[in-house]
Amino acid sequence: MAVYPPTLKQLQYLVALRDHGHFGKAAQASYVTQSTLSAGLRELESLLGVTLVERTRRVVRFTALGVAVADKARRVLREADELAEMARAAGKPLSGELRMGVIPTIAPFLLPRILPRLRAQWPDLRLFLREETSPAACESLQRGKIDCLLLALPYRCGEVDKAELFDDPLYVAFPPGEPVDPPERVAPEVIDERRLLLLEDGHCLKDHALAACNRPELRAEAAMMGTSLHTLVQMVDNGLGLTMLPEMAITAGILEHTGIVARPLDAEHPARTIALVWRRNSPREKDFMLLAEALGEAA
Repeated sequence: MAVYPPTLKQLQYLVALRDHGHFGKAAQASYVTQSTLSAGLRELESLLGVTLVERTRRVVRFTALGVAVADKARRVLREADELAEMARAAGKPLSGELRMGVIPTIAPFLLPRILPRLRAQWPDLRLFLREETSPAACESLQRGKIDCLLLALPYRCGEVDKAELFDDPLYVAFPPGEPVDPPERVAPEVIDERRLLLLEDGHCLKDHALAACNRPELRAEAAMMGTSLHTLVQMVDNGLGLTMLPEMAITAGILEHTGIVARPLDAEHPARTIALVWRRNSPREKDFMLLAEALGEAA
């Protein structure tokens, strides 16, 4: 039986359906009609001579082979994108479109400082930003939805290369009037675990703060309830507890118009490391190194 190679468009339709699990949503994400997407998938199955998707009125169910083919298709599409990137990289450095992910504990505090300088230094660069929590951002990087990512380390993000930009020290933020005579630096052992407020799961800053304190009981007792650093600051300012903040947030003015007192954490490793990461062996590595240099200087 002859098996013919699929087109990239057919593979795009398959991956879109795998991501969305719905023909209508997959078609919308692919900017085609549902009938066009469905026809393209049927052509793909005919070319390969196999069934990839079981269709019912209510459910879209991938066969075992369909799952394997969709995963392979994702890699093929990413490599096709990288082929185009190779051509772009051979031209003018840091020009054209570049998609950068940023985590929420970095984006609002660092981007306002660095974006004007990037625009001035690299006017031909079209930088598109995507803000996501660390797990989602790393998945977007591996799936090719973004080209690089501003991330706080240490954090496992798959097969990546990185350029470390700077260290971002951690501070302990106390409610107004607590303590009466705050120390110049705060040792982890004096932090009251029953009153410690941290970000919800999915934010790597929570893990960085707990690791810096090196107190296992903090993980068990601390309240993981903040959806953002701004939310935590409001809770602390209203006397509901204390929290830990990165220096970049304080420098950006997150404590303005509050009565909060923040002091540096006095620990063995009291900081997170801000880095630019990208997929290993990316053809745009030189661009990312230039971008990292510019980001470090601007920050």
